[in-house]
Amino acid sequence: MNPSMEKPGLWTEAQVKATLPHRGQESHKGSYGTALLIAGTKEMPGAALLAGLGAMRSGVGKLVIATEAGAMGMIVPQLPEATYLQDGLQQIAQHQASVDSYRAAAIGPGTNPSGLTEDAVHVLLKSPMPVILDAGALSRRTYSERQAPIILTPHPAEFSRITGVAVETIQENRAHHAGVWANRLGVTIVLKGQKTITAFPDGEIWANPSGNSALAKGGTGDTLTGMMLGMLCCHENWKHAVLNAVHLHGACADEWVKQYSPHTLLAHELTGLLPEVWARFEK
Repeated sequence: MNPSMEKPGLWTEAQVKATLPHRGQESHKGSYGTALLIAGTKEMPGAALLAGLGAMRSGVGKLVIATEAGAMGMIVPQLPEATYLQDGLQQIAQHQASVDSYRAAAIGPGTNPSGLTEDAVHVLLKSPMPVILDAGALSRRTYSERQAPIILTPHPAEFSRITGVAVETIQENRAHHAGVWANRLGVTIVLKGQKTITAFPDGEIWANPSGNSALAKGGTGDTLTGMMLGMLCCHENWKHAVLNAVHLHGACADEWVKQYSPHTLLAHELTGLLPEVWARFEK
């Protein structure tokens, strides 16, 4: 029986080890696709950088970051491996740039809810690829049925904003509320927090056992969005991509507190730890 909102399962280290993808010796960057990340403004370039680092460390073949011109100059020196679409939110929202060639997309880190963001979301949702909606792309809306997954990544306050359920009520039974709204909206909900809950629209629900209070800091959610985007590109099973991204994100924080105080973690240090943590899971 699949885990449910009454009794969510635990996505454990053993399950991560069993489902992480292998990277073929004959593979090339095209084997793992191109991901699109719509993120960042000139006031919040760091969110695009953090999500971009997360994606590039998580198996994607190539990454395109669509961001404001004023943010690009701050991001490129730290992430020269990505390519960039200047003022990409506007270009995509106004159908001036195609989204047909991407394997997966994420939108929202470091952006604000706006008409332009909403238009870009609608463009992405008409595509056949998995789409992650985070931060500024999380708004109260309904979703048309589509073949590819829609993944929402709210923290409790964002979940409250898009559902109308009070934060205190959500926190009393996180799995229940995530499951109800995943089913109601026809989306996957990754409800961040202690034992992050991943609720799929088919009723399957998992709690994540990794992670700690070091993650209670700005930017860690942007990193998770990027990791999830990268893993969607290298996993064959999209559910495993989501669950493994959540678990490895928490495992990096667990690695940090083996030597340092949870007060001191910076979000970009999660992707610095990821190569070592991921390698341990492959052994």
